[in-house]
Amino acid sequence: MSITTIAIIGLGSRGKDAYAEALSHMPGRAKVVALADPDADKLKQAKTFPGLEDAVCYASGEDLLAQPKLADAVIICTQDRQHVPHAIAAMEKGYDVLLEKPISPDLQECKDILSVSRKTGRKVVVCHVLRYSPFFRKIYEILRGGTLGRLMTIQGIENVCYWHQAHSFVRGNWRSSTETSPMFLAKCCHDMDLMVWLTGKKCLRVSSFGSLGQFKPENAPEGAALRCLDGCKARENCPYDAEKIYLTNKSTGVLHGKTGWPCNILSLNPTEETIRKAITEGPYGRCVYFCDNDVVDHQVVNLEMEDGLTINFTMSAFTAGGGRYTNFMGTHGNMIADLDKKLITVTPFGGEAQVFDFAIRKDEMVGHAGGDSVLIAEFLDYLAGAHPDSITTLEDSMESHFIAMAAEESRVGCGAVVEMAGYRE
Repeated sequence: MSITTIAIIGLGSRGKDAYAEALSHMPGRAKVVALADPDADKLKQAKTFPGLEDAVCYASGEDLLAQPKLADAVIICTQDRQHVPHAIAAMEKGYDVLLEKPISPDLQECKDILSVSRKTGRKVVVCHVLRYSPFFRKIYEILRGGTLGRLMTIQGIENVCYWHQAHSFVRGNWRSSTETSPMFLAKCCHDMDLMVWLTGKKCLRVSSFGSLGQFKPENAPEGAALRCLDGCKARENCPYDAEKIYLTNKSTGVLHGKTGWPCNILSLNPTEETIRKAITEGPYGRCVYFCDNDVVDHQVVNLEMEDGLTINFTMSAFTAGGGRYTNFMGTHGNMIADLDKKLITVTPFGGEAQVFDFAIRKDEMVGHAGGDSVLIAEFLDYLAGAHPDSITTLEDSMESHFIAMAAEESRVGCGAVVEMAGYRE
């Protein structure tokens, strides 16, 4: 088997900590030969991974793509609105592409990239990593097995988690729909992709309600300061206090040894000293009520699918923990999939419940419920000529983007029903 050469553009938590890390453990299958990121420290750290020591470094994706073709494929993990320009340039240079989601918040850009893919004949896979996890593949198997009968209704929720909302969508990179994407597209195109893939059905129409309800100046508690460490008098009772999230929280704080995400977004080498400096001086120390955020913090989306299947999906920041919880309801039984507890419970009507416990399979549940490394492996298979059943091609991914864009159109339009046919045309 020949070794596939890879270039990576964008060394954030996805490009570096997920994909570069996964590739460093596949020495017989792939070799990373080029890296691009404007942050020299991230480039330096990535080159410490096994097998990446000799990768050639560039200060931007544009610099890398200006070179003669360097690799067989490129992994693009830049910001949302950079995805399409980078991907089109890469395809025109002759690269196959693994593209971080979302493709783009712009409908025309989504259609443009599909057009270029077909014109150039390049393969593009979108990182809907949940499809690749053992947990969701089990759900797919159960639904195809017919135990539930005809699927009639799905009720799901994306528990964003209060501190994740504050970190990513209030203080962080995905806080602004004009700079990146509307939140439902950024966060839940994963979920819409799952709904389409798991059911095997297209969406006919969408309605949605939601808003930015909490994280705005008029809701700031009395005594709140512009920054958490600038004498804020409301810190003691504020769960969004940056010191709590990044230092003292048992699940996320560096004082409890939690030096991965989210702390490694504030500092490449998180320590008490570097994190204190970051929340004193940087964007992650701002009061959540005085940021430049505009994305929603709660939203409900209703889908009417083919064959009368209905789906109700909620995205909410106001949860103590994260994870996805979904109830699949059919004519012969129902199935509850609780990703936080790593349990799938299938109950045939009048029969005994069967429980599938993924908590005991820790080696399969690392990185988006185990999806990250499987995605990379199947991407390499796809480039080698195979066609894994669940591979998230550009064409497949479009459906989830159309749904998310229609949901935002409906939300902005006070819940007006949006027909999906217009998006596909």
